[in-house]
Amino acid sequence: MWKRLITGLVFIIAVMMLTAIMLDRWISWKTAPYIFDDLRLLPERQVGMVLGTSKYYKTGQYNQYYFYRIQGAVNAYNSGKVKYLLLSGDNAQHNYNEPITMRKDLLKAGIPASSIVMDFAGFRTLDSIVRTRKVFDTDDFTIITQRFHCERALFIAIHLGIEAQCYAVPSPKNMMTIRFREIFARLGALTDLYILKREPRFLGPLMPIPTPHIVPTGVQGYPAVSPEELQELEKKPRSK
Repeated sequence: MWKRLITGLVFIIAVMMLTAIMLDRWISWKTAPYIFDDLRLLPERQVGMVLGTSKYYKTGQYNQYYFYRIQGAVNAYNSGKVKYLLLSGDNAQHNYNEPITMRKDLLKAGIPASSIVMDFAGFRTLDSIVRTRKVFDTDDFTIITQRFHCERALFIAIHLGIEAQCYAVPSPKNMMTIRFREIFARLGALTDLYILKREPRFLGPLMPIPTPHIVPTGVQGYPAVSPEELQELEKKPRSK
């Protein structure tokens, strides 16, 4: 009896793993026509949306994924492939602000402040994609990130009827762990889209690009989410 149970369990696990791998490959296949590795072949768009990540790991080591995304954004802008850079990332903690960090490095790289727009409520890839359309009124844009991330982001965009494309920047050589985690991230995205039908955590007022975005001094969360709004947002789940 135990032998049958173990055999059945192994079979179920094998089927689940095979299904996960097939779904992973399906997402890659479906999004392949919209991904460009060669910047010279990338069609021009008004907005390039840079998906945020931390600049440093918890160990203090520099994050190469971040470096390649920033460099890719600079290259896309300087080559005329995009006119504005929308920096979408997490701003949920006082000591962690992806858009502000990206903006500082882009300014150092010579990108004019007038061409940079920040989205502080890109808590997840789904939030970043949907907010680009619903908050920043951009339905045809270029996503800038690594290829594996491009595929998940584009799949979300395609499912929601958003006409996006992606500039796939290089990835660090040792990314086996990240790629393995990406399989589960894609399963999560499929669950969000087809089962839970999740919406962005926060939307906010409509702020079309290229409307000028002036960043007030000392206001960390402008223009998408202010620190006060984020604090109220954090309180809501606990009050239920």
